[in-house]
Amino acid sequence: MVFLGVSAVCGVLVAGLLVPAAAVAGIAANGSVQFFNGLPSELTVAPPGQVTRVLAADGSQIATLFNENRTQVPLEQMSPTIRNAIVAIEDSRFYQHGGIDPTGILRALATNAGGAHQGASTLTQQYVTNVLNNNLIAQGKDTQVVLNGQKNIGDKLREMKLAIALEKQYTKDQILAGYLNLVSFNGNAYGIQAAGQYFFSVDAKDLTLPQAALLAGLVNGPALFDPTQHPEASKKRRDLVLDAMLQHGYINQQQHDEAVNTPIQLKVNPPRQGCAYAAQAQYFCDYVLHQIQNDPAYGTTQEDRIQKITRGGLTIKTTLDPRLQGPAQAQVDSTAGANPDKWGASLVTVQPGTGKVLAMAQNSRTLGTGFVSVYNFNVDSADANGNDLGGVGGMQPGSTMKPVTLAAWLGEGKATNQTVDASRRRYGVNYPWKTTCGRVQGWFDGTVPPSEDLQNDEPNWYRPMTVREGIYQSINTATFASLAGLNDFCDVQRAADAVGLHLGDGKDQKIDLSTLGNILGSQNVAPLTMANAFATFAANGTYCPPVSISEVDDAQGKQIGGQTSACQPNALKPDVAKATTNVLQDVLTKGSGLLIPQKLGVPAAAKTGTNQYNNQTWVLGYTKGLATASFFGDPFNGSAARLGRNITVNGKYYPVVDGAYIAGPQWAQYMQQAVSLYDHGDFDAPPQNLIGGSPPKTRGSDQATGGTTPGQAPEPTVPQPSTAPSKDGNGNGKG
Repeated sequence: MVFLGVSAVCGVLVAGLLVPAAAVAGIAANGSVQFFNGLPSELTVAPPGQVTRVLAADGSQIATLFNENRTQVPLEQMSPTIRNAIVAIEDSRFYQHGGIDPTGILRALATNAGGAHQGASTLTQQYVTNVLNNNLIAQGKDTQVVLNGQKNIGDKLREMKLAIALEKQYTKDQILAGYLNLVSFNGNAYGIQAAGQYFFSVDAKDLTLPQAALLAGLVNGPALFDPTQHPEASKKRRDLVLDAMLQHGYINQQQHDEAVNTPIQLKVNPPRQGCAYAAQAQYFCDYVLHQIQNDPAYGTTQEDRIQKITRGGLTIKTTLDPRLQGPAQAQVDSTAGANPDKWGASLVTVQPGTGKVLAMAQNSRTLGTGFVSVYNFNVDSADANGNDLGGVGGMQPGSTMKPVTLAAWLGEGKATNQTVDASRRRYGVNYPWKTTCGRVQGWFDGTVPPSEDLQNDEPNWYRPMTVREGIYQSINTATFASLAGLNDFCDVQRAADAVGLHLGDGKDQKIDLSTLGNILGSQNVAPLTMANAFATFAANGTYCPPVSISEVDDAQGKQIGGQTSACQPNALKPDVAKATTNVLQDVLTKGSGLLIPQKLGVPAAAKTGTNQYNNQTWVLGYTKGLATASFFGDPFNGSAARLGRNITVNGKYYPVVDGAYIAGPQWAQYMQQAVSLYDHGDFDAPPQNLIGGSPPKTRGSDQATGGTTPGQAPEPTVPQPSTAPSKDGNGNGKG
């Protein structure tokens, strides 16, 4: 009874298609005809999901992203054999019918009545079904997708009506191209280009006859005829396609026989989807994608933006320079060796004057063995990856924060060679700081327990010295003496804001430099933020927010986005930046960076930094064309729970770890390979009034041995008391 009912409906449809006027006049009362006539005839052919590519600055591929691995190609870039094969096996009358094939329907009814099974859907009908399902998936309505075996009579009638209308709107070649670009050949291959690459590692235009016949046979049952899982069934299906091609005149007997006798020869090329499988710069890739996911220019909601990334066939051109990325990755991998203790090492480079992120590397991986981490050591915590875990939120920069105080000092017109009283160790609760922006928080006073006096790493540095020496030798008491000499304590905060410093939690919160402990680097800041701040010094005070995406193009090649350098000239006074650089050059020639054995051979400036537990260590260094943050330590934990003391790294024992010991050589060895690729000329000279007269000769000012050797000891991280004295957690930093 079911068979007879279905036959009656199809018979009505066939009659209506063959003689529409007679059918309507003769069986107008039939519900099927009325239903058919009431169906919509318009079909929106939305672009199918395509592969998005993330590219480096030189055009090399970083990663691909997709929900469906698909790359559209025009019909002329498909081998004639695949076009002929798909028509022969799926719809031999494709070029004769008008969307549906009444002859095919009658033949299928007769075949099915005899107990066998034969479908009657034309290629146009199959294309309609694929388009409807693709539209649902694009709208996030995957659960509403109707598969062939699930269709009712209404679905089939709708499909037929739309197929008829589609044939009036598109040519046969357009329909065939659309079908071959849309249909699934495998869960890893949608469309003929992806299928050719997946199974045979060849483009659609280069498919041979046996290859094309195999792929044409797959669309009827991608899982049933998968040659990687069911080779015998796949060959039988392939040979059936070859028989059909011979029968319909697409190939001759010799071609048929040679193809049948050809064994299946696969060269499977599985697509590597996502940043975790990036060919280079996994974490940079993830950082880039998060910039798009957070940008309303790419969609109203984050879900819209993710859909655009995974289905839009975008080309995302980035600022990454593989000439730097390769050496950076090799360097962080070699820094910690096998790394059974999972010490983190990272490098991130920014171009001064543009903000372009040129390299971003760390010694972990997102997948595999060894040090596996989904966290990006170099960026803010809000710069999350696909699992929304993101960056670690920065680390304690220690004494790499001291140049900010120097910039405030210079901004008031004071000279680097001016002497300050670095013997002073007490800055009590009521110390008369000069401030216009509110109360200064915190104090150092050993007479008020549990607070302690401000400390240096070595006892013989409590003496008058120049501001310059205090920076290049990284003396805590000299930094505080500079603070005490400011006309306005608030100038330190202004200097930090000018170079773009903010907290590593990524909430655009400024670091709080109204608290004394933070002056010495106790708040977490991401390496990218620190590198960008030092890039501002290198660019003579021009601050440029980090830029990682140069251009985003849609699947048709039209530019739809990208980041432009939003630089702010004179964010920091140019003369202040020049004088800061002038002092930081001394770090490498006579100060705390002198213990870095490798030399760049070009003008360079730097600052070392270490937290109180020796487990977060830095070098921030730059040339005129490159600014790089180098980090070594525990990126997750800057507390006493894990000390950077009495440890062995890469086969070498360290009683204590300091910025110049591991992060320093890492920075120098990497920069040696990178500096020649960008501007590495002389820095601009600062005005003499910011330098001052010749400094008095002081013990240790330009020595590198003995008791005045620039220390590589813990950088201070001072607590932030508000209503009561607090113990100085790491006031013994120098270097």
